[in-house]
Amino acid sequence: MIEFIDETRIWIKAGDGGNGCVAFRREKFIEKGGPWGGDGGDGGSLIIEAVKNVKTLKDFYYHRHFHAENGKHGEGNNRKGAGGEDKVLYVPPGTVVKETRDGRDIILADLEKEGQKIIVARGGKGGIGNARFATSTNRAPRDFTPGEKTEEKILKLELKIIAEVGIVGFPNAGKSTLLSKVSNARPKIADYPFTTLIPYLGVVNIDQERFFVMADIPGLIENASNGAGLGIKFLRHVERTKILIHLIDVSLPDVAKRYHSIRKEMENYNKILIEKEEILVGNKIDLPESKKNMEELKNIGKECYLISAITGEGIKELLNAVWTKLNNPV
Repeated sequence: MIEFIDETRIWIKAGDGGNGCVAFRREKFIEKGGPWGGDGGDGGSLIIEAVKNVKTLKDFYYHRHFHAENGKHGEGNNRKGAGGEDKVLYVPPGTVVKETRDGRDIILADLEKEGQKIIVARGGKGGIGNARFATSTNRAPRDFTPGEKTEEKILKLELKIIAEVGIVGFPNAGKSTLLSKVSNARPKIADYPFTTLIPYLGVVNIDQERFFVMADIPGLIENASNGAGLGIKFLRHVERTKILIHLIDVSLPDVAKRYHSIRKEMENYNKILIEKEEILVGNKIDLPESKKNMEELKNIGKECYLISAITGEGIKELLNAVWTKLNNPV
């Protein structure tokens, strides 16, 4: 399994420019040649690009310092120094690039699609050699300029996975089971809290022409927005989704209370989340103790579907409803 890391800080530096050169023409039969020092080369820039074959930010968690190549110094014979090679860092689509300035993280780019890129640090300009300082009154200048020095920057990378549908709910509601039932994803499944420690993505194929991407978001608990549990760490991953499936275990009592508890945690994190299109889904209807709680779920007043992620009952109707909403937004 790929180690999933969705947030990290890195230190970057563009390449410095090469110095201009002080040199004079020295050839046979030419005792006092003119200035012949070339310019320095420009430093390499540092670029961040989104590519689809990168799935996590783990490479930037263990290796955090990145430096583009410096420009080469100018040389005699009026030769310009070679430019420094750019440094390209590859990140998953959905990565937000921020620069830390004065203790604040300022967004530089949201690399949502493959191929999007940003120059986060430009290479320093090369210095000027003495050949370019020659004038009619100063035929043997020893002037030159050094290459431009670049400063180190601190960047914060945040990954927000790109899925059209996100499944939210308490731990053990059956989110991982549902995703594994309807898609090619194979999350770890067990009957205890926090089995899912990372978001999982799966492609849901209803038929040959209808499919969408669904994400299983690790379970939220009450007071998650104050740091309890694990789920609040992953709520950024539902910010891009178009629809939320709010999955509730109807084999347990207090259905409405648990529903509103999750909604409160989402609102505390970002009010945009509770404004998203939502489908309320009651799971585990195959269990006998679920029957007495189904009416309470329906009384919440939201569009509601009843399913069993284990037996598959009701899932076809749910997926058709999701597809309709995705393709006929309000």
